[in-house]
Amino acid sequence: MACSSLTVSGGSAVSRCINRAQQEKRGGSDALPRFGLTTSFFGSNLKSLSGGLRRSDSKGVSVSSRKRGVVVVPKATAVQTTSPTVQKAGDSLVEKSINTIRFLAIDAVEKANSGHPGLPMGCAPMGHILYDEIMRYNPKNPYWFNRDRFVLSAGHGCMLQYALLHLAGYDSVKEEDLKSFRQWGSRTPGHPENFETPGIEVTTGPLGQGIANAVGLALAEKHLAARYNKPDVEIVDHYTYVILGDGCQMEGISNEACSLAGHWGLGKLIAFYDDNHISIDGDTEIAFTETVDTRFEGLGWHVIWVKNGNTGYDDIRAAIEEAKAVKDKPTLIKVTTTIGYGSPNKANSYSVHGSALGGKEVEATRQNLGWPYEPFQVPDDVKSHWSRHTPQGAALEAEWQAKFAEYEKKYKEEAAEFKQLISGHLPDGWDKALPTYTPESPADATRNLSQQCLNALAKALPGLLGGSADLASSNMTLLKMFGDFQKDTPEERNVRFGVREHAMGAICNGIALHGGGLIPYCATFFVFTDYMRAAMRISALSEARVIYVMTHDSIGLGEDGPTHQPVEHLASFRAMPNILMLRPADGNETAGAYKVAVLNRKTPSVLALSRQKLPQLPGTSIEGVEKGGYIISDNSSGNKPDVILIGTGSELEIAAKAGDALRKEGKAVRVVSFVSWELFDAQSDEYKESVLPQAVTARVSVEAGSTFGWEKIVGPKGKAIGIDRFGASAPAGILYKEFGLTVDNVIATAKSL
Repeated sequence: MACSSLTVSGGSAVSRCINRAQQEKRGGSDALPRFGLTTSFFGSNLKSLSGGLRRSDSKGVSVSSRKRGVVVVPKATAVQTTSPTVQKAGDSLVEKSINTIRFLAIDAVEKANSGHPGLPMGCAPMGHILYDEIMRYNPKNPYWFNRDRFVLSAGHGCMLQYALLHLAGYDSVKEEDLKSFRQWGSRTPGHPENFETPGIEVTTGPLGQGIANAVGLALAEKHLAARYNKPDVEIVDHYTYVILGDGCQMEGISNEACSLAGHWGLGKLIAFYDDNHISIDGDTEIAFTETVDTRFEGLGWHVIWVKNGNTGYDDIRAAIEEAKAVKDKPTLIKVTTTIGYGSPNKANSYSVHGSALGGKEVEATRQNLGWPYEPFQVPDDVKSHWSRHTPQGAALEAEWQAKFAEYEKKYKEEAAEFKQLISGHLPDGWDKALPTYTPESPADATRNLSQQCLNALAKALPGLLGGSADLASSNMTLLKMFGDFQKDTPEERNVRFGVREHAMGAICNGIALHGGGLIPYCATFFVFTDYMRAAMRISALSEARVIYVMTHDSIGLGEDGPTHQPVEHLASFRAMPNILMLRPADGNETAGAYKVAVLNRKTPSVLALSRQKLPQLPGTSIEGVEKGGYIISDNSSGNKPDVILIGTGSELEIAAKAGDALRKEGKAVRVVSFVSWELFDAQSDEYKESVLPQAVTARVSVEAGSTFGWEKIVGPKGKAIGIDRFGASAPAGILYKEFGLTVDNVIATAKSL
C-alpha cells in the first residue's frame, strides 16, 4: 500500500492510502453520528486570505501575504495545500461557532498575557466538529463511563479544549474560568491537568505524552470490550480522539507508542495530526522533513490527509467517517492547517505559537474575521446551538444505563464484576490473597517474590494487567494464568511492550486514567527508569495509580556493571512529589509494598526489587510496610537504644546481622526497616518518635545507593553508608565488600559514633 493524494474538485480534498495497482478509493459504510449542522460546506468568513494557506512563489519559498507587504519564510517541502474555495462570506452558524472558539482562545491568552493562541486558531474547525458533531459525552457528568475520550497531546494549545468544554456546558469551565486562564487557583491552567479540570482526561504538556496516553486509553477500551461485551449487548463502546502536533511527532515517545497502537490494532483510536509546519524555532523544515504519512503506514496505521484544515469542514467530516469505518487499525488524519489562522500579520509564523497576539493584532484579527463581539462573548445563537449538548448528553448516558440494566439481567456475574471495576472500589478481602512468609521460608530474590504477589493478586483483582519492556523473564512479571494482550486476543492481561520504556510508562498512565478500574503495572530494570522518567513524573502529577516494578535495583546485579547498576535512582524518586518509592527486603515486605501500591489510588508506586536472593527476615511484616519505617528488632528499653541501625531492601539483612553482633557485645540496638520515606513522613509525630527518638543521635543507615538525603534520617551526628560513585563490573559479593556494604563496616561505623 502506498499513500497518494486524491483531490476531488468541489468536494472532498482528502488524501487516502490507496492501492496504486488498482487505484481504487478506500471507503467506509458506517454512518457518522452527527449532532449539528453538517450538510453543507461552509466557506471562510475571512475578509482577506492573508495569513491563510501558503502559496509558493517561483523561487521556492512560501509566501504569506500581509496588508503591509510580504513576509517570506523558508518553505517546508513537505507542505502541500489546496487553495480555499472562494465562497460567499456568510454568517453560518458553524463558521460563527468556529470563530467563537478562536476568539475565546485569543481573549484568554491576551488577558493572561501568556499562552499559545496559534494552535486553537488553527485547530478550531477540528475541535468544533469533534465536540459538536461527533463525540458522545455528558457535560454534566464528565466521568460517565462510556463517553468518548479526547486528548490534546499538543497541550500548550489547551485554550482550544477549555473553549470547547465551556461551549459544551461543562461546569468546570465557566466564563470566569476562561478569564482566569493561567492564574493562581484557576481551573484553566497553562496545560491540561486532569486533576484540576473535569472534562480533561489526562495531563499533557510534555510533547508526545498525550498521544501515548491516548494509546493507553484505547487499549483499556479494547480490553474491557473484549472481556465484557456480549453479542447481544455491548456496554463498552467508545472512541479515543487525539490532536497532536509537529512537536509530538518529533518526540521519540510518539513513535514508540504509535508502533504499539498499530501492532495492537486499536481501531477506535483516531489521531488528528495538526500539520501546520511551525514550531517554536520557526518552519519545521529546519529539523523535521520526514514523510509522516509513510512512517505511520509502516507502523500499521490507516492514513488520511485533509489538505485544507482551515475551511474544509466536510473534508474533516469525511475523514472521520472513513476512519470509523476502519475497524482493525488506528487512523492518523493529517490535517494541514495554518497556525494562527485569521491573524493578518502573525498567522503561519512562530510568533503566534507561544505568545499573546497583542492588542493591535487582536483588533486586526477581529476585523479580518469580521468579529464584532466583545472579549469572551459567546453569540446568542452559538450559545443556543451548543446548549443542546446538556440534554443530549443526559439522554446518551440514560440510554447506556438502560442498556447496562439489560446486560445486568442477562449476565449477572459479569455485570457485578464490571460495576465493581468502574466504581473504583476494590473487591472485599482482596489483600488476603497476598502471600505471607516466615523466617523458615526459603531465601529468594524479591523480583521472584514480586511475581508470586502479582500472580496471587491477579486472581483477586480483575483489573490488574501489565507487562515489561521485553524483560518479562528477568523482571518476573508474567501472569501465568493469562495469555498475551494482542490484536486478536485483547481480553488477555499480559501486555508485551517491547523495548519501549518511555511509551510503556505513558501508556500505563492512559490505562490508569481511563476510568475503567484497571490497575496497570509495568516493569524494566531500575536503571532504565531513566528512559521513562518523564512518563513517571506525569504519573505522579496526574495522580495515576501505576505500579512500576523495577528489578535489578543495585550493584547487587553484579557483572553487568555500572551501565546497569542504579546508584542515584532511589534518591531521585524520593525527591519526586506524589510517588511512593518502596524498597522491600523480603517476601513480607514485598507483599506489603503491593498492598500499599494497590490501596493508593491517586499515587503511583515504584518497587525496587533485587536480582540476588535474600533471606526472609524475622520481624518484617505487611503492616510494617504500611508505616514506611518500622522496628524489626530491638533489645532496648524506654525508647532509649544505644544505636539505631537503618536499612532498606537487600541491606536490611546487613543491618540485622550487625545488630545481632553488637547486642552480643552488650549494646542496646534497634534495627529499623525503612521501606518508604514517603509513608514514614505521613505518620504522626508520636509514631515517628517511637521509631526514631530525637534523643538518640547515634544512627547508621546502610543502602546500596546514593547517600544523598539520608542526613534527614540519620541526623547531623549519624552516618550513612552507601555509594556515591558509579558501580563496577564484578560479582555482587565482591562489589559489596569493595564498597563497604558489609556487616563489619556497619559495626565499625556504629562504634565510632
